[in-house]
Amino acid sequence: MYPADYLYSKDHEWAKVDGDICQIGITQFAQEELGEVVFVELPEVGDTFEAHDEIGTIESVKAGAEVYTPVGGEVVEINEGAAEDPAIVNQDPHAGGWLVKIRLADPSQLDELMSADAYERFAGGEE
Repeated sequence: MYPADYLYSKDHEWAKVDGDICQIGITQFAQEELGEVVFVELPEVGDTFEAHDEIGTIESVKAGAEVYTPVGGEVVEINEGAAEDPAIVNQDPHAGGWLVKIRLADPSQLDELMSADAYERFAGGEE
């Protein structure tokens, strides 16, 4: 269910690393918990964050949730498509529903994230 080449946070975000760029989104588990996503608020390109900072919000028909960055750095791109059509977060949370791309400030922060297998156990309540 969770792409093996991604890393995962306990806040239910994923990070797909490509060099010093981390593409970030919410996990399948998170979008299922939220239900039908109706609004996505994202940061501005150029904004900088520390790991675990709130970088946006997602609202659904049944709840609202903050989105946290699993790594610190500078926002280099946002997914305008997700902001314009929030349903994409439900349809494809691990690909087309990505939220931001951040230039990684400290690669050692990746060591704090979980593998797909570890995240699946965590999301299933095994850890």
